[in-house]
Amino acid sequence: MTDAPLDQVLARLRRGDEAATGELFEAFEPFLRGLVRRRMPTGVRARFDSADIVQSAWATLLDGFRGARWQFNDAAHLRAFVTRVVLCRLYDRARGAQAQTGREEALGELARELPGSEPRPSEHARAGAAWQSLLAACPPEHRTVLDLRRLGYTCEEISERTGLHAGSVRRILRHLARKVAFDGPDGPPPRVLDGR
Repeated sequence: MTDAPLDQVLARLRRGDEAATGELFEAFEPFLRGLVRRRMPTGVRARFDSADIVQSAWATLLDGFRGARWQFNDAAHLRAFVTRVVLCRLYDRARGAQAQTGREEALGELARELPGSEPRPSEHARAGAAWQSLLAACPPEHRTVLDLRRLGYTCEEISERTGLHAGSVRRILRHLARKVAFDGPDGPPPRVLDGR
């Protein structure tokens, strides 16, 4: 919109024409959004959109236009005023967002401090009791398999370290788990259905 039509809209605005404020917004909005995008600090771009800033500033301007708080000699003065209000709103929001960003911590560092990141004492106690049950059920010749599994080795890695076949390692671990789960450490071993 050129200055001549803007001057006409401005004259209607002075007379209290409500439709003039909508026309002004439509005339200024593309320019103002581009201005906000160009001036927005890099660190806050993810926090809000240019439309948020323009609409927030326009809500303030709208109250002033309706109340005839400001008088403008021409369209150039109106454009300068609206630009200034929008930039002030942008910088105000950006300062708040940058302050908030400065107080944030990376999730990786924060996760170590969360209360649930370490096992609770009751979980330690249950794990200790389960380990003692496994040790009691485990024959001495299979103790190495159990120790390596507790350290996090896979069945294939245990196989390489002990010389046992990976299937045998799985069978030993399954047998121990069943013995502890179903019979307790002193009960009878589970029945093997086939030789595989």
